[in-house]
Amino acid sequence: MKKKILMLCLCVGCLITSHTVKAQIPVTDGANIAQSIVNSSQQLVQNTTTATNMIKNFEETVKIYQQGKAYYDALKSIHNLIRDARKVQKTILAIGEISDIYVTNFQKMLSDKNYSAEELSAIAFGYTRLLEESTDLLLEMKEVVNVNGLSMTDAERIAVIDRVYNGVMRYRSLVNYYTQKNIAVSYLRSKRKGDTDRIMSLYGNMNERYW
Repeated sequence: MKKKILMLCLCVGCLITSHTVKAQIPVTDGANIAQSIVNSSQQLVQNTTTATNMIKNFEETVKIYQQGKAYYDALKSIHNLIRDARKVQKTILAIGEISDIYVTNFQKMLSDKNYSAEELSAIAFGYTRLLEESTDLLLEMKEVVNVNGLSMTDAERIAVIDRVYNGVMRYRSLVNYYTQKNIAVSYLRSKRKGDTDRIMSLYGNMNERYW
């Protein structure tokens, strides 16, 4: 009898720990950082008329990204999580990776003379939309991770977490593909000019960095 009581107490303890771990992952923080980058990028697209002006406006996006990087770096150090909490962590980190791919490569594109101001604005708009849709998924996850939120069974919560995780991973792949295609345009233009070494130096090995 004592053994059964002990086992029951252990099971209850595990359940409490599981909810505590989920609560320790600040999903809202990740969503807020991503949304701030989206808002800044939207302003960049709407208010930019020249490449020089775009560089200046993009500085605010970079600033938000750099401030959020400490949050993403700290999140990487969390290891002892249950399965669904681990997927929550990976989903938030994937949003951080999307932001990183965007900010890192767009900064380089701003110094690439193969793009016009109009093209850079269009590229920024594309990145913004992909990040925005990824952020919407993360906000949906926030609702189910919060144990005081929607009335759902554990199985229903896990199903939503799995769906959002898979969706964000697809967007991360799309951002990689989008980046590759945009850089490929610059590479082809440089090839016609006999200037490919400069592009390879700017972006690095295009077969290894993000794809």
